[in-house]
Amino acid sequence: MSARPFGYWLNYILSIMYCNENNHLGSYMEETRSCSCPYDHPPCQSVIPCTVGEGSSCASCSYENRSRCATCNQGYMLSQGVCRNEVPDSTDHYIGFETDLQDIELRYLLQKRDNRISIHGIFVSNDVRLNNWFDPSWRKRMLLTLKSNKYKSNHVHMLLGMSLQICLTKNSTLDPMLSVYINPFGGSHSESWIMPIDQNNYPDWERTKLDLPYDCYNWTLTLGNKWKTFFETVHFYLRSRIRGPSSTGNGSVYFEPLEYLEPGQNLGYMKINTIQVYGYSMHFDPEAIQDLILQLDYPYTQGSQDSALLQLLEIRDRVNRLSPPGAQPLDLFSCLLRHRLKLSTTDVARIQAALQTFSAKQPNSIEYETTKLCS
Repeated sequence: MSARPFGYWLNYILSIMYCNENNHLGSYMEETRSCSCPYDHPPCQSVIPCTVGEGSSCASCSYENRSRCATCNQGYMLSQGVCRNEVPDSTDHYIGFETDLQDIELRYLLQKRDNRISIHGIFVSNDVRLNNWFDPSWRKRMLLTLKSNKYKSNHVHMLLGMSLQICLTKNSTLDPMLSVYINPFGGSHSESWIMPIDQNNYPDWERTKLDLPYDCYNWTLTLGNKWKTFFETVHFYLRSRIRGPSSTGNGSVYFEPLEYLEPGQNLGYMKINTIQVYGYSMHFDPEAIQDLILQLDYPYTQGSQDSALLQLLEIRDRVNRLSPPGAQPLDLFSCLLRHRLKLSTTDVARIQAALQTFSAKQPNSIEYETTKLCS
């Protein structure tokens, strides 16, 4: 007869120790630290000691009941004698994120240009006047800004989509091209990111022909819940290509830039009748977040400091998840601290370092690299 493996004898001994209550011998299951009993009534399981150590949730066992935890390792909280993963309290009263609208509803509302999701912005441009014809041979810059830093400090704004109505004169060979930059929370234009339109599964413009005397189209970009993002200012850059027939006769070819055309050559005119962004405003409480940050320096107890760090981690990760697709997410959280809480770069770096240190000590933590956006 071959010798029994060590694991068999260990389980047998543990079964004798912990699974022999009420004269019913059961089997000890190491994976669940419990007994498998032959009968449900009466049970065979007796008191099983808690597990203590760096790799477990328990830091110490209770003297009164050795099966229960008395204290927990970092990253766990004690609940009815069991150490469970710490989870942050709700952060909804600090900053909102969600909408009840589903993607199919959003698409319908965007196609209808529904006023319920339209956001009023201030149009600013030295190059273009709405509903006026202009020569599009040179690049044009347009801004649509909410100025929420100045007028709505208790709100942040979520972008769900945008639309423009663009017209060209008859028989124009121009093809408009738009580049869109998003400034999430304010600051300079250099603190904006460019929309990767029609790249990495990011949505593209949808063009719908209008029954108007001129060659007019509605341009609609639908982000929906998947690609929604924070915004305060939207920067539109317009340039045009020349569309012409290909040498083979199949399809079209495009020429650019227009600056090298013969002087005086006119390829038609363009006008933008409307420009609109869609989304919703969310509750934002900068004073409450400031109070959370103060607890990092002046904690009343270690527990309150850990709770503040957990909530700030939750806010940081949810904010950064609203980055555009790319190799790594943008550090939108630092932009929020810089431009909506008006913190210095030194304070922002200190807060980020504290969160990174705290996160590294949490069980199953996964820290991620971000791309700096705001100075």
